[in-house]
Amino acid sequence: MPLKLYAHPFSSYCQKVLIALYENHTPFEFRLLEGDESMRELEALWPMKRFPVLRDADRTVIEASSIIEHLGLHHPGPVRLIPTDPRAALDVRMMDRFFDNYISTPQQKIVLDALREEGARDRQGVAEARAMLETAYAWLDQVMAAREWATGDTFSLADCGAAPFLFYADWTHPIDEAHANVRAYRHRLLARPSFARAVDEARPYRTYFPLGAPDRD
Repeated sequence: MPLKLYAHPFSSYCQKVLIALYENHTPFEFRLLEGDESMRELEALWPMKRFPVLRDADRTVIEASSIIEHLGLHHPGPVRLIPTDPRAALDVRMMDRFFDNYISTPQQKIVLDALREEGARDRQGVAEARAMLETAYAWLDQVMAAREWATGDTFSLADCGAAPFLFYADWTHPIDEAHANVRAYRHRLLARPSFARAVDEARPYRTYFPLGAPDRD
């Protein structure tokens, strides 16, 4: 039975998993989450109705990072996204959490707030999210000064998350030119074939971006 991924191509967390699948040319069935039928299937597997969700035979795997770890254990390919050395693996997981918590989370706060009615918006929360992004950009700029990828010379799980999160974050709260290392890293991620494919597949959905998708990648 092939792997089945319940996902949407415009979702950053879905792109995170797609990058991992594309890196290793792992065969899978893409279950596009559009319409009532596919959403009912998703709810039957995971009542929270959050995605992506991976179905592997009789096992359901939730959360993007866990799905990528599952793929590495049960469907390994030539690109090892989590190092075998436990210390190196810890660095990868630490950076993965950084991108999840300090790039994606504040970015999504700003986007979700834009979807609210004017009277229900959280101006203070949005200001705090923008401040967190500024702090995260500044910290990451120092970290990336001597690195090609998130933890060094090797593309990893952390980069799978960094790619879509920095992509959308720069749309939401532009990365200042002063953070040249972050901007260069984002450019390298866009040039990575696995992420370039995910970006291209999501192009038809750009009108969904509530802040107005800029005319650029």
